[in-house]
Amino acid sequence: MRFTKLGHSCVRLEKDGAIVVIDPGTFSDAAAALDGATAVLVTHEHPDHLDADAIRAALSSDPGVTLWANQSVCAQFAEFGDRVREVRHGDALEVAGFSVHVYGVDHALIHSDIPLVVNTGFLVEGELFHPGDSFTVPEDPVNTLLLPISAPWLKAGEMIDYFRAVAPARGYAIHDAILNQAGLGLMTRMMTIAAAPSGVPVARLDPGTTLDL
Repeated sequence: MRFTKLGHSCVRLEKDGAIVVIDPGTFSDAAAALDGATAVLVTHEHPDHLDADAIRAALSSDPGVTLWANQSVCAQFAEFGDRVREVRHGDALEVAGFSVHVYGVDHALIHSDIPLVVNTGFLVEGELFHPGDSFTVPEDPVNTLLLPISAPWLKAGEMIDYFRAVAPARGYAIHDAILNQAGLGLMTRMMTIAAAPSGVPVARLDPGTTLDL
């Protein structure tokens, strides 16, 4: 499976000619990310993970594209009928030839005055876990964790503890678009602390970086 880190929390996964895009949001170039996509997975409804205009354009331009997300997201695209598939915690799916397991229920708490939204994490091919905006620990082992490193709901200590709780074989940073160079440098050091007990590799990839998993 080929993995490409795009802007913020958006990634592309490619296998056997199919392309799955996760979280094409307004902090990434969603239209470019969705070019050629076979399916789209969205963890939750916040705009930095869901560029509704770009996703609607992709669904409109290619009748083969499907969208997989929780009910709150799916409700925004009801006009596309059964090409929009509702998912929930515990689901085991096949999406464009990819094995996808669904974990989690709630977005991480930002503040008690801000209502929680549904958040859906995706484990793809038993290899790569995208938690969206959550501290969800999958019931199954995770080889590659996409690790949020900066957000209104996130402290460095929580990021460190989350990485250790999931205990992946490796990690790559996501949710990083709001950081300047100084912030990226600081959080890179925090990621090193997160990985220190196990010594597993964890890094922040520049947007556009592609790896084979």
